[in-house]
Amino acid sequence: MRLVGGRHRCEGRVEVERDGQWGTVCDDGWDMKDVEVVCRELGCGAATGTPSGTLYKPLAEKDQKVLIQRVSCSGMESELIHCEQEEDVFDCSHSEDAGAKCEIPETVRLVGGPDHCKGRVEVKHQQQWGTVCKAGWNLSAAKVVCRQLGCGRAILTQRSCNKDTQGQGPIWLSEVSCSGQEGNLQDCSSGLWGKNNCTHDEDTWVECEDPFDLRLVGGDSRCSGRLEVLHKGEWGSVCDDGWGENEEQVVCKQLGCGEPIFLSAKARRNFGLGAGRIWLDDVHCSGNEQSLEQCRHRFWGYHNCNHKEDVAMTCLGKSCRWNPRGLTLREVKKGVVGVNSEDKGYSTSAVQLPIIVTYFMCSSRNLIETF
Repeated sequence: MRLVGGRHRCEGRVEVERDGQWGTVCDDGWDMKDVEVVCRELGCGAATGTPSGTLYKPLAEKDQKVLIQRVSCSGMESELIHCEQEEDVFDCSHSEDAGAKCEIPETVRLVGGPDHCKGRVEVKHQQQWGTVCKAGWNLSAAKVVCRQLGCGRAILTQRSCNKDTQGQGPIWLSEVSCSGQEGNLQDCSSGLWGKNNCTHDEDTWVECEDPFDLRLVGGDSRCSGRLEVLHKGEWGSVCDDGWGENEEQVVCKQLGCGEPIFLSAKARRNFGLGAGRIWLDDVHCSGNEQSLEQCRHRFWGYHNCNHKEDVAMTCLGKSCRWNPRGLTLREVKKGVVGVNSEDKGYSTSAVQLPIIVTYFMCSSRNLIETF
């Protein structure tokens, strides 16, 4: 069992291994009880969501199989294989891959600083917190800690604490060596737990930027408006130099707002001009990033722009209605569909579907997107 494509090891597209091959899980009937079991099996924290597996890039390969479907867990099982499931998969494509989102278990923390993103590095071992020796520590290890804690980028590795911020108790780790790409500090190589010659004079101190956040303001919903990003506790705008479809794709994905919609320059001006800081300029994304923070850009606050160049955009959003028949696009365009009394809340007579301006399948094949 593994989660693929997420921001950390406890989020992503669900994949299971059968006969030495990894494959995906169909999301028919997939719910929070199933995710609870996934989180437990992976040693993650509480289940927090059932996202579509298609949110996580790169997508599953076309030749990768969908191995199981119609998973039904009570929520108490220790492993997903103990849940009811069907291995004879039919009528399920990778557009229906299941995803899972769990909390990250607290195995590392920063203490003694002004907030949870700055402080002395401590790790949990045998149910006890202890410090990390500066021997071998570098910026790559700090990047892993910041990512694991959901903070922003690592900005300071002080190597050792001063007298007022030194720890007490065990010194659990030393000679920690990370590439910077690991999902958590325990994935990095290190000396044996508790075996070192360090003192608390060598306790490691790390500072990360505040958690990255963004929003769209001035529109009629959270999926439409002028783009603002949060940095150092202050909201600011983004300059449109080099801005395009890939960048909008990342923003819409991060906000959970579907796909971007093309807007004319006149329509963008309707969201008004920003004020105050212009935080980002020359942003360049591949489109596969999970967060705008992962895209290349100038240093924060460096730009050659004014607020007439603020990025403004609109995403499709996720206004889904029940599609009990699993209708095709051709059937939807016909406009009239008979619905029986067992279907979700409609009358027994034929109903006129709304005019379809945009249609696409949501995370379940039984939902249609209507506007």
